Amino acid sequence: MVQSMTLNDERVYWDKWFRHRDQDAGNMLVKKYMPLVRYHVSRISVGLPKNVDKDDLISFGLMGLYDALEKFDPTRDLKFDTYASFRIRGAILDGLRKEDWLPRSFREKAKKVEAAIERLEQKYHRNVTPNEVAEELGMTPEEVVHVVNENFFANVLSIDEQLHDQEEGEQMNIVLKDDKTLTPEEHLLKEELFEHLTKLISQLNDKEQLVLSLFYKEELTLTEIGNVLNLSTSRISQIHSKALYKLKGTLVKLLS
Repeated sequence: MVQSMTLNDERVYWDKWFRHRDQDAGNMLVKKYMPLVRYHVSRISVGLPKNVDKDDLISFGLMGLYDALEKFDPTRDLKFDTYASFRIRGAILDGLRKEDWLPRSFREKAKKVEAAIERLEQKYHRNVTPNEVAEELGMTPEEVVHVVNENFFANVLSIDEQLHDQEEGEQMNIVLKDDKTLTPEEHLLKEELFEHLTKLISQLNDKEQLVLSLFYKEELTLTEIGNVLNLSTSRISQIHSKALYKLKGTLVKLLS
């Protein structure tokens, strides 16, 4: 994930950077950890709309990397790449929020779809299908799925902590709290939600289950999954979006 550099060279660069903020040393360290930026850009960009420029994401990630170099404390028992990951990811997500890549017209459409889903679920007392929502709003089922999928990612961004604006100690506390210190009540709720999600996944068709498994468990890209299943990337994207649509309610609870 990080560029090859001898341990001795790295120590020299870090020493020059910490002691004198030597710019040449800083540039070498940025070059070494640039693959870390590309890694997080690649992971985050998978579910983003096509109009989001990867170069913009790299710029956001670089700002996070620079911030990490400025604020990293070598006396703490923490690897730099671990610390930098928090800053890089936080900078990318924060940059996306500020860019507001979902147009106002799309957000209005998303609100209409959400309202229609809630209205129909109250009417039928069950999860509704894209076809039912589309008929209610005079849209195509494909358009409904697209709106739900894009809006779902926007919700994920909105509940993700703005880590890179926090002080180092606060940042680490946030991460540790999310991953390590669930209360008994939170743990039980998560278990129930996971059980519910597992049940819902088992109700998906075989192709939807396979796409989700390859995407989230095996961490393949949509293009790679298409190659495995001999389908186009756009078709895999449709299958992935429809599966997320069916799982949407439980996924939002798990990620909130």
